[in-house]
Amino acid sequence: MARQLEPRASAPHARLEAMEKLAAAGIPVSVFIAPLIPGLNDRELESLLARARNHGASSARYTVLRLPYEVATLFRDWLTWHAPEKAARVMSVLYDLRGQRINDPNFGSRMTGLGHFADLLRQRFELACRRLELSRDWPALDTTRFAPPAPDASGPLRQLSLF
Repeated sequence: MARQLEPRASAPHARLEAMEKLAAAGIPVSVFIAPLIPGLNDRELESLLARARNHGASSARYTVLRLPYEVATLFRDWLTWHAPEKAARVMSVLYDLRGQRINDPNFGSRMTGLGHFADLLRQRFELACRRLELSRDWPALDTTRFAPPAPDASGPLRQLSLF
């Protein structure tokens, strides 16, 4: 499924390995499950969270598939080609999540959806996070060790000042 949805992205096992290496180095790791597509990949929610936790994640979030107008037709075509037996059900649930529209641009609901199915996804996510002891908050960003690079006046590729 990952290869069909994101053919040029890193494979899930490679992402998990990277998470594990970062966590082993003491870097806080979070997992962002996206896009969660009801009826297509939502059945993997709990197992994805568990695998991420086993590879060092300490927090998690998710977002439901968004279909801005320019993407909706592409997704429908992709779905019809790759999962024709599920296409009608997936689109029906997506419309339900968006208040019977293809897209919801509203800030409060566009990432997780509205209605019964959105509530079920949220409950599943929260229960899994509680069981796995995954925080729903991102770790605090520590910038104390950041130092801007020293200016390098040599060579034509030096970074110019903004001011």
